Amino acid sequence: MSPAARLRVLKPGWLRDPKVWRTEVLAGLVVALALIPEAISFSIIAGVDPAIGLFASFMMAVTIAVVGGRRAMISAATGAVALVIAPLNREHGLGYLVAAVILAGVFQVILGVLGVAKLMRFIPRSVMVGFVNSLAILIFMAQVPEMTSVPWPVYPLIAAGLALMVFFPKVTTVIPAPLVSIVILTVITVAAGIAVPTVGDKGALPSSLPAPGLPDVPFTLDTLTTIAPYAFAMALVGLMESLMTAKLVDDITDTHSSKTRESIGQGIANIVTGFFGGMGGCAMIGQTMINVKVSGARTRLSTFLAGAFLMVLCVVFGPVVSDIPMAALVAVMVMVSFATFDWHSIAPKTLRRMPTGEITVMVTTVACVVATHNLAIGVVVGSVTAMVVFAKRVAHLAEVTSVIDPDGSTVVYRVTGELFFASSNDLVGQFDYATDPKRVVIDLSSAHVWDASSVAALDAIEAKYAQRGKQVEITGLNEPSAHLHGKLSGELSASH
Repeated sequence: MSPAARLRVLKPGWLRDPKVWRTEVLAGLVVALALIPEAISFSIIAGVDPAIGLFASFMMAVTIAVVGGRRAMISAATGAVALVIAPLNREHGLGYLVAAVILAGVFQVILGVLGVAKLMRFIPRSVMVGFVNSLAILIFMAQVPEMTSVPWPVYPLIAAGLALMVFFPKVTTVIPAPLVSIVILTVITVAAGIAVPTVGDKGALPSSLPAPGLPDVPFTLDTLTTIAPYAFAMALVGLMESLMTAKLVDDITDTHSSKTRESIGQGIANIVTGFFGGMGGCAMIGQTMINVKVSGARTRLSTFLAGAFLMVLCVVFGPVVSDIPMAALVAVMVMVSFATFDWHSIAPKTLRRMPTGEITVMVTTVACVVATHNLAIGVVVGSVTAMVVFAKRVAHLAEVTSVIDPDGSTVVYRVTGELFFASSNDLVGQFDYATDPKRVVIDLSSAHVWDASSVAALDAIEAKYAQRGKQVEITGLNEPSAHLHGKLSGELSASH
């Protein structure tokens, strides 16, 4: 085989497809334009110069494109991370913030190696739906300040931008509708001299590329103890948002991604970003939806180009980018918000069929995220609520029925269901200790013993019968239940 033929075999199929190249390049450009005002806004939240947020978005996107596990997902400076590290910057300065970003990256690599990504399997669908819907609400809410106390031309510009994104794809999908909307609205405002807020009003764009360096902090134990809590909080929030977003993209694209590699990749990206003086970040749901759902990108190229175009736009085309009306970007984000929300989940037909517990979990997740503006808190509270609902539901599935032998010498209790801390609490009270015959058989062939609480409950039942001089025989334990019962029985308190 010739070298050229070998290269064709080794190259992924998309590299040989001009349509894919066009989609990925244009998607990267649209995302880069959308990243600029977001990065500047998050810089303001963190209390740092806008260039710090823009550098972070550039480095995160370029690095994660290489080391991340989820193709086409966008990572950059985010509001959640900005909220976590803002107090550190306010109290100790930029050097400590940068050091915390690097340490957070180290924590994320360690957590990734330890398998924290496997915890994703414990997040139920109702929490995921709540996560998606709350993201859509937060994306929309973030645009509200840009639509209040502004000149009246902003409103028709936003409406025009939305109309373009709705109807332009009916004409052609060769060029992403958001890009068309941004270009047309910019041309109109500049040519007509319409005075509306622009990207340039958010802050000055950087004029040069970032340079690597060490954070300006004393390398002491005192510094480590100062930054460690913030770094660990940032690591957890960043991983949770990134893994949830990766799972969402998996569902949208019907593909699988390595969550462990994504966890480690996020850590590496934050370490690199920190050494270049950035404020760190994680996956961005809004920009990811623009890239994947609106623009149709599917490869790492769009992620890499989003970061690369971001710096080119800032450094080379800064004056042009500064003239982009915020109304154009607001329209893009409103469209993203609308496309992200799972409208099927709140349809009357769906709500009528959905169990009350599932609806409660979804609403709780949304309420917590919207109230705190913290996706991690919403996911944790939603997951805990789901566990409580599940435990309450399963607790009622353990049933006890009894049959007395014709000769009256033996009673057989048949236990059906799952025995764990919630269901085993009621188990002790379902036996007739006083009037049962001398021999009692507890048949667990249709049950499963899950925890120490259940073993303690069985011990308590045996003890109550023993006090009355009656013999208990436990039968039908499956292998895992028998192993747990054999290991713990008699070692726990007899009272329950």
